Amino acid sequence: MLIDTHAHLYAKQFDEDREEMLRRAEKAGIHRFYLPNIDSTSIEVMLELEATHPDKCFAMMGLHPCSVKADYEKELTIVEQWLGRRSFCAVGEIGIDLYWDKTLLEEQKDAFRRQINWAKELQVPIIIHARDALDIIIDIVKEEKDERLQGIFHCFGGTLEQAQSIMDLEFYMGLGGVLTYKKAKLDEIVRNIPMDHLVLETDAPYLAPTPKRGKRNESAYMSFVAQKLANIKELSLEEVAKITTKNALKVFDKS
Repeated sequence: MLIDTHAHLYAKQFDEDREEMLRRAEKAGIHRFYLPNIDSTSIEVMLELEATHPDKCFAMMGLHPCSVKADYEKELTIVEQWLGRRSFCAVGEIGIDLYWDKTLLEEQKDAFRRQINWAKELQVPIIIHARDALDIIIDIVKEEKDERLQGIFHCFGGTLEQAQSIMDLEFYMGLGGVLTYKKAKLDEIVRNIPMDHLVLETDAPYLAPTPKRGKRNESAYMSFVAQKLANIKELSLEEVAKITTKNALKVFDKS
């Protein structure tokens, strides 16, 4: 069994074939899907998907850094209200993204810290989005770290030194389609990261792996990522599935 720890399966890109897409994923051996929230506009469709497949799809609650705008306080209030209304598997996806916009860094930091503290209060993991901001995020997590704080650095693409910092924080690193991109040059870095700190993901519908790059990503394609990781680690696909599934279940506390 494989677990997709990060997939936006509620996205409009799947509106025409969502059920077929889920069946393809199950045929490929993926049987659990963790759904990161974006902002107030994605909550309803995400929860509908979870309600339709409560044994397979698990919703998170959080405000994506790219949705941190001038009115982010309103969005955070909605997140906080939902976190108080029902349980979620994680607070996510949260973090800092400086690729698109550097002007709201302080607002992104504030939103990130506040959501970290909600996760600590609820004792659920955080799922971190880090784009062009990994060192800043690592420093914030170090400052906020206590025994209640754990989670995943989604779409890891950092250096070995950054990976070590993440391991020191007792966090996991999510690997998706980027692992299969030659120009990403992640092979050597991942080769030196112990398997007990790695989980698999797709970020579907984004970042499709080779040989599907450029197309809509879907959870079934995670099998290409798993095979790439098996090749890098010189392990069987079964062993990769066993270890990454165990790691994912540790993070999300599911048995």
